[in-house]
Amino acid sequence: MTQDTSEACPVTTGTTPVAAGCPVTSGGYDAPPQPLGPDSLTWKLFGDWRGLLQGPWAGSMQNMHPQLGAAVEQHSIFFMERMPRLLRSLYPIGGVVFDGQQAPQTGAEVRDYHVGIKGVDDQGRRYSALNPDVFYWAHSTFFMGTILTAERFGDGLSEDQKRQLFDEHITWYRMYGMSMRPVPKTWEEFQEYWNHMCRHVLENNWAAREVLDLSTMPKHPSLQWVPDWLWRLQLKVLGPFAVWVTVGLYDPPVRELMGYSWSRRDERLHRLFGRAVNLAFKLVPVRRRYHPRARAGWDRVNGRLPAEAPLVHTPARNLPPVGYRDSPHHYCPKV
Repeated sequence: MTQDTSEACPVTTGTTPVAAGCPVTSGGYDAPPQPLGPDSLTWKLFGDWRGLLQGPWAGSMQNMHPQLGAAVEQHSIFFMERMPRLLRSLYPIGGVVFDGQQAPQTGAEVRDYHVGIKGVDDQGRRYSALNPDVFYWAHSTFFMGTILTAERFGDGLSEDQKRQLFDEHITWYRMYGMSMRPVPKTWEEFQEYWNHMCRHVLENNWAAREVLDLSTMPKHPSLQWVPDWLWRLQLKVLGPFAVWVTVGLYDPPVRELMGYSWSRRDERLHRLFGRAVNLAFKLVPVRRRYHPRARAGWDRVNGRLPAEAPLVHTPARNLPPVGYRDSPHHYCPKV
């Protein structure tokens, strides 16, 4: 059972430390909200391995936000350990959807990793990772990433399904206990919000460009056996291909912002690639299509795991570097 935070954890503001499980801004939840469940479209579409194909898109889109990009540049160790950071982050991020009645607690944990991440960027602008506008922008990329994955690498979506996913993304966002002020009220308002962000707010900054530069990506700890020369060679192939896949997912204004061109031939090949991914994915057993945290959620509701089974956490190979494991900014379970 999750703790009822309405009495035990009042809203905190200013410089007061924020306890885990407590809303951090006025307008958050007064008590843990009802999480999404297996009847939701989000459960069916979010958390499968095809989502990794839009990973560089999500990372770069998030970092294009001026405040979020500054926070990553000044506080994150992502570029020191790209693959472990990405793979371990999937566990709590997925848990906000798939952890059942524990989802609000997982959401609070994810939110609280960002407490204290604030400062001033190189243009003298103040930023905070817990600014509701910044936090919602990151969440909106998870929502849009779900749509893009279904449209580009899946069976596609109807307009009614997009509206359903929009409604569900609001429920999903409530798990964080953040202010709901920035959240659009309707699917139409969201489309206006997204267009405005792409055209007038996002910036071509160092953090966004660095996400797309895979030329110096370190090996995952489990791949140390790969010779350095072979690793460098595969990055020369993987890097440009990953950027091409990512550019195909960008809205046209974002492509222009980041300085990329996109031809009709690129579009045709991108869609053919997406169809091939979808066809190959259908050959994968259903349970194996999902990330372990998502799979465990399905297993609990289907009876393969007890309802009270412990949450699945990242394996040790994905943990942060030893010197960072005691930092409150990092998800670092005991494994």
